[in-house]
Amino acid sequence: MASFSAVCELDMACNSSGCESGCYDREKDNGSKISVEDAVAGGGNQESVCVKCKCNEPMTFGDGGSDDGRFCAECFRNNVFGKFRLAVTSHAMITPSDNVLVAFSGGSSSRVALQFVHELQIKALKNYEASRDRSLPVFGVGVAFVDETAAFPALSTETVDASEWIRSTVSSLSPPAKDLHVVPVESVFGSDSLDARDRLVKLLDSVPDDTGKEDLLLHLKMLTLQKVASENGYNRLVVGSCTSRIASHVLSATVKGRGYSLSADIQHVDARWKVPIVLPLRDCVRLEITRLCHLDGLKTVELACRSQCGINDLVSSFVALLQEENPSRECTIVRTAAKLTPFYFNKIPETDDSNVPMATQRRLKRFNLKYDGSMTTEAFCPICNGPLNRSDSSDLDTFEEGQEADVLYAACCSSCRFQILPEDGSYLEQFSSFLPDHMISQVKHQKVDSQAHLREKIKDCLLLDDEEVV
Repeated sequence: MASFSAVCELDMACNSSGCESGCYDREKDNGSKISVEDAVAGGGNQESVCVKCKCNEPMTFGDGGSDDGRFCAECFRNNVFGKFRLAVTSHAMITPSDNVLVAFSGGSSSRVALQFVHELQIKALKNYEASRDRSLPVFGVGVAFVDETAAFPALSTETVDASEWIRSTVSSLSPPAKDLHVVPVESVFGSDSLDARDRLVKLLDSVPDDTGKEDLLLHLKMLTLQKVASENGYNRLVVGSCTSRIASHVLSATVKGRGYSLSADIQHVDARWKVPIVLPLRDCVRLEITRLCHLDGLKTVELACRSQCGINDLVSSFVALLQEENPSRECTIVRTAAKLTPFYFNKIPETDDSNVPMATQRRLKRFNLKYDGSMTTEAFCPICNGPLNRSDSSDLDTFEEGQEADVLYAACCSSCRFQILPEDGSYLEQFSSFLPDHMISQVKHQKVDSQAHLREKIKDCLLLDDEEVV
């Protein structure tokens, strides 16, 4: 019986657009011949059949998408799943020895991500049970939902209903069973729930800019997911960000002045975090995902938590308008941004794990991003975790003990300084007291690293303890 990796590779070759075996071209040629013969015989129209299988009737969604009326239901689903599987196998996102945590918000993207990961797990389990030696284990899957009630008290009732629906959805999935973690976003501030909630509210209230408040809350949610993953033994965090969302992020990050760190956020893998983040739906647009939820009967729930008046929402509306005019605009934006040089952490760290099949290792070498060594950094913004150029954090070397507020300002990126930190410097100390301890410790650690880097640069000019000045 073929291993999990081999089966994925075989299925990927026949269902994805990147197939190099020529099977699709042969199928295309055969389908064209059949259609011509049918047309000559007076039977059928070439446009009335699926362009992939050449036999089933295509689906008409009526939503104006580029694939409307081209694929039948089965081929459409295989096409979307093929993109997901190609991303997973090409970048070694999930290997048999992994324990994967799926970030689940209840929206269409996270719902499809959970469904696809679940199907991979079922296939791996079948292969494991059918194999003789059972050499490859089955990767584990958990689900995490971040409760934002503390940030949006008006949605407390909706959040409770959403939590119950998520519990029901996860428990209804066929075995293997999946642990569900429902955690409040304020848990990053500590175990004392009352104090943690109070600090969260004060922190968000101290940010007057709507976009800055939204970005800060997004980062707190990511820290919450990282905390859940670390404490429960997960080594991968699956996030359902799709092409549409990434396209909006590309433009919004450009507007905010985050050009240097942009390439870090849009790759398939982001290992700057303690638990690497993977984006298996990066090559799927929102329209495809919404259609798939409709076809498969996957129910979703959306919580309207945001203010709908910040830069992020304006950019999302603009990208949606572009997509209506040209269905390939979102893909074009992401492909263009992907030409930026990635960082060294935009790949799964190398491992000597014997449970990783040789086929997976070969694909990883083939598809992995190439690095020229120029995009390296040891400094990250403590607010958004964006990578910083060494020159941007050079001011850290000038501060002494007791200047924590000034150190925080110097450690942040220019975007966070402008949108999140208080304009009046006298409020910086109070603002820093509201931040999670993780952010404060990161600032202190970054300052120590900066001093070590400076000492390394001037070591030839320093005197040793037993040396005298001439």
